Amino acid sequence: MKKKHRKKTSRHRGAEKIFEELKRLYEEMERAYAKVAGEIGLSCTGCEHNCCTSYFQHHTHIEWAYLWRGLKGLEPEKRERFLARAREYEEKVQALIQRGKRIEIMCPLNEGGLCQLYSHRLMICRLHGVPNVVHMPDGTTREFSGCIRCRGLIAKERFFPVMDRTPFYVKLASLEREFVDLLRAPLPKVDHTLSQLLLMGPPPLKGEG
Repeated sequence: MKKKHRKKTSRHRGAEKIFEELKRLYEEMERAYAKVAGEIGLSCTGCEHNCCTSYFQHHTHIEWAYLWRGLKGLEPEKRERFLARAREYEEKVQALIQRGKRIEIMCPLNEGGLCQLYSHRLMICRLHGVPNVVHMPDGTTREFSGCIRCRGLIAKERFFPVMDRTPFYVKLASLEREFVDLLRAPLPKVDHTLSQLLLMGPPPLKGEG
């Protein structure tokens, strides 16, 4: 019995180590974003377009788990409020899909205009906004022009700074491979909205109930 307990504890330590590396990666993302945004003069202050209403899907188990790590740190009443909003969000999404309408709904974690899990927000929430590129494994490059306000700022500029997301994706993929080894099989494919990740509960580690 003690042996089993030690194994479970060891796995949790492994997860915490990977979470710390993810936290450092997020900090690197924020510095890179701030540098490009600063050079462009991009700020979210007073913007009439809120990217928290954008329809994003997320793709890693580690970010899913880290989001839930933040959610578990909230008071139970607040946590249940966000889960209830997540259910409402998904109902609205399905209704819009059936009607063929554009999905533009406020994120269930946004309260009073602010993200209530800001330190645990996902990668796309940290990088969306500035012009960026991603160099794909097949040699192609994907280019993104940035958010509406950003596009307005660079519209007349011939040259402007661009953030390269590639090293962040590579590092995140490496952390994802490490983290997946700690999870209990079978593993669901991650291709979900933030609300769906909340409603699914955290991905279980090996040895958990």
